Amino acid sequence: MAYGVKALRKIQLGQETTAGTAVAATTVWRGNGVIKDAREIVIVEEDIGLFVGDGRSFVAKLGAALELEDTPATFEQLPYILSMGLMKDVDGSADGSGSGKIYTYNLSTNAQATPLTMTIEQGDNTRVDEMEYSFVTEWRLSGSHGEALQMGASVVGRQATDAEFTASVAIPTVEEILFGKGKLYIDATTMGTTLKSGTFLGFELTGDSGFRAVHTGDGNLYFYAHKQQKPKITGVLILEHDATGEAELNAARAETKRLVRMVFEGSALTTAGTAYTYKSLVIDAPIKYTEVPQVEDEDGDDVVRLPFEVLFDGTNNFQIVVVNQLSSLT
Repeated sequence: MAYGVKALRKIQLGQETTAGTAVAATTVWRGNGVIKDAREIVIVEEDIGLFVGDGRSFVAKLGAALELEDTPATFEQLPYILSMGLMKDVDGSADGSGSGKIYTYNLSTNAQATPLTMTIEQGDNTRVDEMEYSFVTEWRLSGSHGEALQMGASVVGRQATDAEFTASVAIPTVEEILFGKGKLYIDATTMGTTLKSGTFLGFELTGDSGFRAVHTGDGNLYFYAHKQQKPKITGVLILEHDATGEAELNAARAETKRLVRMVFEGSALTTAGTAYTYKSLVIDAPIKYTEVPQVEDEDGDDVVRLPFEVLFDGTNNFQIVVVNQLSSLT
């Protein structure tokens, strides 16, 4: 008898050309998670002269889910979450003659975005499940001083089926995004103008993608397609209670829109490009604080945690840019 061993678990990903048509995996996800068979089993309630039922049941619909647990964010794999949960960019764009590739993810403001769908394999040495037509319903990105940024996501798929791992898929080389290499800019009118030094302690971002499964009567119990309802991005900005922290508390009181840019750089690109010299993560967010928080204590230090919601600005809209050296997301 072969017993399943946690150390032998893995998650493998493959990009679908046609949403819902399963493909072989091409890369390994460097994080944790377990596929859940989310089929809806209905036990029928009925009067048949017994205190307990006789086991009559049926499957009303099929579904699957995978929680990609929070794990250190990397320049190479964060784009998978963003492509599945914000908008699809799996090829990036060239940065002049540099070796960097620029992957850009915008929050759509007036049209439904198209997500990347993937076939995901997950299991251990005893069992492997596969779910096709996988996309992100919620994504998370956060950072705290002295640590690597963290990324995670909630993924849904059409169904969980018995499968085998695609063989000989290489584990990719990745580079962690470090909070200490980050910079914070806060402005009123022009994004990325005013650097705020010595105050940036952390941030949290949570995105409801708005992507939802559409179940219809089409001869199958799994969902037919997806649609996008209204997406929403919220977060928290964590600052020292210094002059910057006090200014942002006053902005919260005044309901003033703020333009926030966070820039995190990694190692130098093999060849510098026109726009980027280093692997980079750039987050642009027009925001408004949603409450005026009290000053909090963090190990004897006064800090402010400012919750916010991302807004439509018209000129400076929400965008995440990731720069790495991958020619495409394989």
